[in-house]
Amino acid sequence: MTSRLRLFIAISIFLRFSHILANKGMLASIVKPGTFRHIMCRNNVYPRSNVTRFSVPDDLVFWNVPYESYCPTCYTAPHINGQTWADEPLPFEVKWNQNDGLVNRVSFHGEYKIKNGLPQNPIGRTGLCGRGLLGRWGPNHAADPIVTRWKRDENGEVVSHENSGKNILQMVAIQRSDNKMWAIPGGMVDPGENVSVTLKREFTEEALNFDDKGNMVEQFFKQNGEHVYSGYVDDFRNTDNSWMETTALNFHDDDGSKVGQLQLQAGDDATNVRWTDISGDIKLHANHADIVREVAVKRNAHW
Repeated sequence: MTSRLRLFIAISIFLRFSHILANKGMLASIVKPGTFRHIMCRNNVYPRSNVTRFSVPDDLVFWNVPYESYCPTCYTAPHINGQTWADEPLPFEVKWNQNDGLVNRVSFHGEYKIKNGLPQNPIGRTGLCGRGLLGRWGPNHAADPIVTRWKRDENGEVVSHENSGKNILQMVAIQRSDNKMWAIPGGMVDPGENVSVTLKREFTEEALNFDDKGNMVEQFFKQNGEHVYSGYVDDFRNTDNSWMETTALNFHDDDGSKVGQLQLQAGDDATNVRWTDISGDIKLHANHADIVREVAVKRNAHW
């Protein structure tokens, strides 16, 4: 073996290994306080209201950057108060940064600050204080099941992309009724509920008509889904004092014989549901596209 060939092999191995390291935990390393700037929850009219967010330029998102003129409107949607799934208006006794009875007030991003009796969004300013449309002060925990299969042609053969040469992955996506954007069919974790229960419940409520396939779906979700991401979601409902965090798991039907064959049917908060090709062109609610990209990387699929 010549020295030039040895060098070529060594460089190839290094580049491949570096690519794996770069993608491992990629989203979790990007979406973190002091680095990530949310976009969806800034500089717009708050959904389902006439309340305009206070302007927050990119360079003034982080709390450690002085913004002396910052004076956001405080808003909590009127229908939130009195709901069984929502907190009471403050002040009331709260155990911040820990399990507060059955309510999980722990953030995936570590301990968040409490200022003037209010929890502070760990990512930064949003231009609005209060709870907005969210039920909990502090983190509001959700769970997102990313259900995937390989795209197949009429002969049942897996389809690869003509440019990348990699197999095309498909996911179950729902169209949200609130903003009409396509999204992962997830939902809120109920107090005291195991995330695995939330994942199965939300998928079946939003994307399936159970009929006589309930047992098969039950078994499919009993398999260990592959963890994709736990952390902050750049959700349009976030405020300075209430924000969305999620746990996302990938449930993959490799041969398409399980949920890959089910008849999808929109339900609950969805207006439509479909199998969607995964690629870098996909447009999804919040930062769901970043989460889905993690799945494509893990499956070595086309992006």
